[in-house]
Amino acid sequence: MSQTKVMVVEDERIIAEDIQNSLKNLGYTVSSIVSSGNMAIEDVEKYHPDIVLMDIVLKGEMDGIEAARQIHLRFNIPVIYLTAYSDEKTLERAKITEPFGYIIKPFNERELHTNIEIALYKYKIEKKLMESERLLCATIKSLGEAVIATDTNGNITIMNPFAECLTCWKQEEALGKPLITVLNIVCEDTGQQVENPVAKVMREGIFYGLAVNTVLKTKEGTVLPVDIIGTPIKDEHDNIIGIVIIFDDITERRQMAQMLLGNSDLLHIYQSNK
Repeated sequence: MSQTKVMVVEDERIIAEDIQNSLKNLGYTVSSIVSSGNMAIEDVEKYHPDIVLMDIVLKGEMDGIEAARQIHLRFNIPVIYLTAYSDEKTLERAKITEPFGYIIKPFNERELHTNIEIALYKYKIEKKLMESERLLCATIKSLGEAVIATDTNGNITIMNPFAECLTCWKQEEALGKPLITVLNIVCEDTGQQVENPVAKVMREGIFYGLAVNTVLKTKEGTVLPVDIIGTPIKDEHDNIIGIVIIFDDITERRQMAQMLLGNSDLLHIYQSNK
């Protein structure tokens, strides 16, 4: 805890000094004290504090909420608001910046300590989650098969380059859209859309194939025969939190099968070597 660096953004000097003394009593290191939003952003970039205590009303044109928003977007450093303002309008503006705490003045050292420690723990957990998500995205993108991940409502969250290539959809335009909009799978014999893969996973768990002779209708209107595998993503409590769909163009496989069926000698050789 003694190595935790805290930056204080407060335009009232006496209050700022009181906060500094409280932080020192609690064992924290104060990286800097500033009185404006612009100075706060400059010092975050310069000192890289672990957490920022931010007043909302500050000197200059930039208030604490705008300063917190920029710090969150540019540096991803947790911010706790220390303010005398608790009206609904201020709270709504503050919530958008995703703060890690909101302390109403006046406050005591125990309250300050509790909020800082909870904020630091929450930030640590969220950082690990983001790292896991980045690893998952990198893994999916590197796979040699088409992969699309969705949330439990069937809306697309991740799409790798192979999936982009087969569906003719770019990830940027596909994100948030229903899976069946992008992965339009129909029965080749009837032309009817087959069961939503998300619904099948939610009902059955892992599945291999949706129906006989399924084809993918791409965004550009071409038709590709595909094989599909669906599997749930589960949390530590075995609850489904997402869906992964893996699919592959089997055009060459079909052509090979047709060629073998049309040539009994090749079919005999193929079966002998299996």
